[in-house]
Amino acid sequence: MSADEVRALPGEGPAGRGRVIFVGTGPGDPDLLTLMAVQTLSDADAVIMDSADLLAILDHPAVRLKAGVQPECLACHDDGRPLTPSNRAKEVLRLANRGQRVVRLVKGDPFMDANVADEAAVCVKGGIDFEIVPGVSSLTAVPEYVGIALNKTDGIHFVSATDGTFTKAQSAQWAPTGTLVVNARVDVVADIAEAAMSSGRPSSEAALAVLGGGSTAQTTVLTTLVQLAESVHAAGLPDSTLVHVMIGPAVEQRDDLTWYESKPLFGWRVLVPRTKDQAGPLTTRLRTYGAMCEEVPTISVEAPRSPQQMDKAIRGLVEGRFEWVCFTSVNALKAVRERFEQYGLDARAFSGLKVAAVGATTANALRAWGIEPEVVPVGEQSARGLAAEFPPYDPALDPINRVFLPRADIATETLKAGLTALGWEVEDVTAYRTVRAAPPPAPVREAIKTGQFDAVVFTSSSTVRNLVGIAGKPHSCTVIAAIGPQTAKTCEEHGLRVDVIAPTPSAVGLADALAGFAADRRDTYLAKGQAVPKPSETRRGARARKRTS
Repeated sequence: MSADEVRALPGEGPAGRGRVIFVGTGPGDPDLLTLMAVQTLSDADAVIMDSADLLAILDHPAVRLKAGVQPECLACHDDGRPLTPSNRAKEVLRLANRGQRVVRLVKGDPFMDANVADEAAVCVKGGIDFEIVPGVSSLTAVPEYVGIALNKTDGIHFVSATDGTFTKAQSAQWAPTGTLVVNARVDVVADIAEAAMSSGRPSSEAALAVLGGGSTAQTTVLTTLVQLAESVHAAGLPDSTLVHVMIGPAVEQRDDLTWYESKPLFGWRVLVPRTKDQAGPLTTRLRTYGAMCEEVPTISVEAPRSPQQMDKAIRGLVEGRFEWVCFTSVNALKAVRERFEQYGLDARAFSGLKVAAVGATTANALRAWGIEPEVVPVGEQSARGLAAEFPPYDPALDPINRVFLPRADIATETLKAGLTALGWEVEDVTAYRTVRAAPPPAPVREAIKTGQFDAVVFTSSSTVRNLVGIAGKPHSCTVIAAIGPQTAKTCEEHGLRVDVIAPTPSAVGLADALAGFAADRRDTYLAKGQAVPKPSETRRGARARKRTS
């Protein structure tokens, strides 16, 4: 594409000088996003990616996009052919010419792993500034994820052929010693193997193919150089799928260093029956143990039927009728904030008020609004824990003895009773109603009932009742984890065998407890010299179906 063609691309909307930022997202693990990448995404007016796989990056709790920003995937033409860099650059420039900050997401590192140099050159020709936000390169990260120490060999040779333009002539520069690390598409793996053998490598040399490297779906195939292409194609993946290939002595030394696929929950499909807003800390912790989490909302939040009580409380808050405001959930905070915005108020209206939060998640939501809570339970993060750590009313220190408690319509009286016992006058107001969510899609309901999930983590009694009500009981092979004794009791009342109870009633404690259970289970199998199956693989007929699929 010529410079004149670039400048002729039509712009839309207001004129302005746009900017294109190429952001590296790392090899696949969302937790490897850099702080700069997170900040850049939060400022983006448009987000463009060349693979739908990158949508998982945007689900990370740390990532926040502007309202109205809809990520666009530019992977292929309608006929399935991959878009060329020139095709993608046209769309990037169309948006940049509207004065927008366009974030171009790429896997790995922009200049090491992705074929974006041509796109950047088009930006220059079009008079558009561009930036690079480096990412963790998959060429170095994926070998570490599979336990290969790159500093203990006779040299490392890196090759990136992600655009599918690999030619055998390039292999003449490859040394026949040391370890080769190649990032390429499936359709050129056979050429890679042939080129490596042509350079003098023995056909029996150890080779490792890694699919989905750095993600919880990572799969490794250990083979030999001569069988490499056949082993990779046996996975049945599209030709354009990226695969990492390692050939040489470092592959033979990986047995003692395999760590990622040895995580206690690696590959487990874990059902989290909560909304994404609530599930952040839990899913983040579970993912550190290798779990593949799937959130299924069990409740829907709606406005109270009679908003007058809430309006009266908000006016009282602004007029100084309260000494404290206690938030027992993110949903309660959200309800108050939305009411504030309707009145044209912001966090400054809390000046002079003391604020308490039931736990870390709610406290972080307050901080995001610019409010630092005075009280957050250090021990049990629950209504009971907040009441236990709340200061008693002291007439000499507290000019007002009234507490505003916005809460759900189904909330218990635990916190109100605890604060009343401390001498406070509590005005509890229904800030929102919780109703049972719509049933999840049919494939999810079928997976729950037939044992395709390895574990379910219940964070409250209501999640137990609602999940069973909208989707049915989990299969008997599914590991059931409960956040505390009361939730465990509700599970048992619904006919579920509880395998794990968190020692501390928190999201992180629940994830840690499930991982500990899985680690003990793994060690038991290994002590017997047996392979370690996932819970979903132990259901009756599971292995037979797997063999015939």
